[in-house]
Amino acid sequence: MPPDAAPLCPALSRARRGSHKPCLALLAAATLLLAACTAPRIAPPMAASGTAAPAQAPADGVLARGDKLLVYLPGAGESLRSIAAKWLGSEEHDWQIAAANGDIDKPQAGQPLVVPLKAVNPGGIAVDRYQTVPVLCYHRFGNGGGRMVISPARFAAQMEWLVQNGYRVVRLDRVADYLAGQGALPPRAVVVTVDDGYESFYQHAWPVLRRLNLPSTVFVYTDFIGSGQALGWGQLQEMAATGLVDVQAHSKTHRNLIERLPGEADDRYRQSLEQEIRGPREVLEKRLQTQVRHYAFPFGDANEQVLETLSRQRYQLAVTVTPGGNPFFAQPLMLRRTMIFGDHDLEAFKARLQTSRRFGAEP
Repeated sequence: MPPDAAPLCPALSRARRGSHKPCLALLAAATLLLAACTAPRIAPPMAASGTAAPAQAPADGVLARGDKLLVYLPGAGESLRSIAAKWLGSEEHDWQIAAANGDIDKPQAGQPLVVPLKAVNPGGIAVDRYQTVPVLCYHRFGNGGGRMVISPARFAAQMEWLVQNGYRVVRLDRVADYLAGQGALPPRAVVVTVDDGYESFYQHAWPVLRRLNLPSTVFVYTDFIGSGQALGWGQLQEMAATGLVDVQAHSKTHRNLIERLPGEADDRYRQSLEQEIRGPREVLEKRLQTQVRHYAFPFGDANEQVLETLSRQRYQLAVTVTPGGNPFFAQPLMLRRTMIFGDHDLEAFKARLQTSRRFGAEP
């Protein structure tokens, strides 16, 4: 497993191993980091014993602030998630506060915290390795029906294992910021995607994801929606409205984009690619009132003409079915994605979670 990001304040790492007393070293470290920016607004007074007296916070709780971080005094009842929502714009960034303070589990009222305002180590680079983000790929859910079908119990066990073992399931769109060097991801970030748009996702996988509050991306090919065993528009709208399910494009007809049809000349092939790439984006954005910027290649195949069409149609990310994790320097329109099959037990599932790679190792 990859090492966690180094804390901004080593004193907090020591505090994690001992007691949680008010930490002058924390403020000293923060002061050094803030020296080039803004001086601390408040310094804790010294008690007669030589230890720090309880810090007195201003109305907003900020003891010191600069461009890259602030020092915050939590109040009673606050959590890392609520502090992240307040200062970092989303509860999902709570891991950054935890990592910056020695991997704490929760804040202590009246004890200062470092809150990083800008991503620390956005590429996830350590001394001997670098971060890679696995994108998992599922298709159908149920009992029986071949390798492409995952049983509800097995899927639930996999998702529960992620939650219980320190993995963070993140939205696919956060990978775009990670690849651009504009946002860090948790050290054990994982993305969950589902292809095609079978109704079995709504019946069996969606209840698990909703219960565990885990986001996912469903790639649909639009000619399939509402037919036979497929998801209907009402189900897609319902799930998308929760913010946990991101519906994105998997083509119009699910044809292999690199294989030409019999007699398909250059002009007709270009028109077909436009229909398979632009068409689903327009339909999904109109029906679901959402942005479609991600694409899953049918059968995982793409060529230069396909990639050029994706770029022209403003797609940011596209995924293959080549297994492995994605480092910060991955090609955004050719992301690796790991298939999860019905005969994968929990140990096989764990083995496919590549969250780091050693320098010099083969992909």
